[in-house]
Amino acid sequence: MIVARRTVLGTGLAAAGALLAGCGRSTPTMGAARPVGESAGLPGSESPAAGSPSPSTSGSAAPPGFGKAPKGRATSPAGLTFTPGRVVKPLGATAAYGATLTQIMTRYLAPTPDNPKYPGYAGAVALVAVDGQVTAHSAVGHALRYGTGPAELPSAQRVPMRRDAIFDLASITKVFTALLVLQLADQGKVDLDAPVVRYLPEFTGAGKDAITVAMVLAHTGALPGGVSFSGLTTMADRWARVVTAPLVSGGVPGTTFRYSGVGLMVLGRLVEKVTGQALDAAVRDRITGPLGMRNTMFKPLNQISGSDPRLVATEARKARGLTRGVVHDDLCLALGGVAGHAGMFGTASDLAILGQMLINGGEYGGRRILSEKIVRRMLVNANQGLPAIDAERPGRSSTHGLGVELQQPWFMGKLARPLTFGHTGFTGTSWLVDPDRRVVVVLLTNRAHPDWTRANPDKPRVAIADALATGLG
Repeated sequence: MIVARRTVLGTGLAAAGALLAGCGRSTPTMGAARPVGESAGLPGSESPAAGSPSPSTSGSAAPPGFGKAPKGRATSPAGLTFTPGRVVKPLGATAAYGATLTQIMTRYLAPTPDNPKYPGYAGAVALVAVDGQVTAHSAVGHALRYGTGPAELPSAQRVPMRRDAIFDLASITKVFTALLVLQLADQGKVDLDAPVVRYLPEFTGAGKDAITVAMVLAHTGALPGGVSFSGLTTMADRWARVVTAPLVSGGVPGTTFRYSGVGLMVLGRLVEKVTGQALDAAVRDRITGPLGMRNTMFKPLNQISGSDPRLVATEARKARGLTRGVVHDDLCLALGGVAGHAGMFGTASDLAILGQMLINGGEYGGRRILSEKIVRRMLVNANQGLPAIDAERPGRSSTHGLGVELQQPWFMGKLARPLTFGHTGFTGTSWLVDPDRRVVVVLLTNRAHPDWTRANPDKPRVAIADALATGLG
C-alpha cells in the first residue's frame, strides 16, 4: 500500500502526509539570464571544498555594512516597490554574518540540545542574497554519508556537500505549480475565483463544486493531506483517486486552513488540462527555462549521472534503499514521477533567482514571468480571520498567500514580517523571501538522510533566520 510517508508517525501526524514530494521530468532550457552556480563543466560551476566535509565558503572580506538589508516600510502588497532589472550576482565578498551562518550550519552536523540523539542532517547549503547580490553562500557536511541500512559509509565513499549541490526540493515544488496557475490567470485562461471543476470536470465529489482555484492555492479547499493508492495498479486509477478524493470529514471549503498535498496535485492536473502540456514541460517552458534555472529539474537522473557529486542523497533505510536522484515521495513515485505537490530538484542559486524574480515584481533578466498585479495578489493573506488545523504544528496560523506561506515564525523565525513569504520541503529544504527588504534566504538540508524521523528540520531553519535577522540590520 502506498500512502503519505508521515502517516507512520501516528494519528497525530496523519494530516502531514500531504507534505510529500512530487516529481516530473523536464529538460532545462537556456533562458535569457545565467544563474550563479551552474552545472559542473559549465561557466560559473562550483567545485567542492578542498578536503572533504569541512565548510565550503568563498568570498573576500567585506567592507563594513556590506550585506545589510534595505529598511523597508511596506505593510501590504499594495505598498511594495518592485525592482525590475535586478539579477542575482554571484558571491564576491562575504557579509559579516556569513561566518555565523556557517557556524550554525556546522553545529547541526552533530547532535544538539534540541535534537540530542542524532545530527540534524548530514549536510546543508545556505545562501543569502540582498538586493540581488549574494552576500553569503556556504556548504557543510556531506551530500552522501550513509548507505542502505542505514550504515555510515567509509570516508572514501562519502561525498562532500557543495554549494552547487542539487537537492530534492520536496514541497517547494508547490510554488512552481502555483506560479503556473497564476500565469494562466494573468493570461485570462483561469479565473482564480472560479470553481476548480470548471477546468477539471473530473474533480467530482460531494461539496467539491464549491472549491475555487484560489482556495486550493491557499489550502482552504477542505481537501485531504494525501491519498492511498492501495490496490491500484494503473496510472489512470491512481490519478482518478487523487482528483476524486472526498473532502475531509466535516470540512467546508473556504472556512479553515488545512495543508493539502492533494490540492496541489489537482492544480498540476488543471495546468496540464489548460495548457495542453505535461506538467514537467510546462514548468520547463514557462518558468525554469525563461529564468535560466538550468539546475532545477524533475527526474534528474534523466539528465545527469546518479554518481554526479552534486546529487544529494535522502533516505537510506532498508525499505527503499538509498534514495539519490530519485524523488523521496512515495506518492509521486507511484504517479510515474510527475505531480504538482512536490519533487522538483534544484540548487540554492536557482532558488535565489526565483525569489529575485518575485522581488522584481514578476520579471527577471528581461523576461516577464508574472505581472506585478498578480504578484501583489499572490502576497495578500487569503485566509484572514480563518482558523488553522495542523496536527504537526498546532501553534501555526492560517496566514497564507496564493501558493506561498506568509509570516510563519515556525520556519522564518525573527525574519517573519507581514510580507515575508516562502515555503518549506519535507526533505529539509526551505526558501524565504522578504520582498520589502529585497532579501532571499535559502537553506537546503538533507535531514532525511539517512532517516527522516531522526530530526526536526524547523530547528536549524529558525536558528539561521534568527541569526540573519540580527545580521541583516
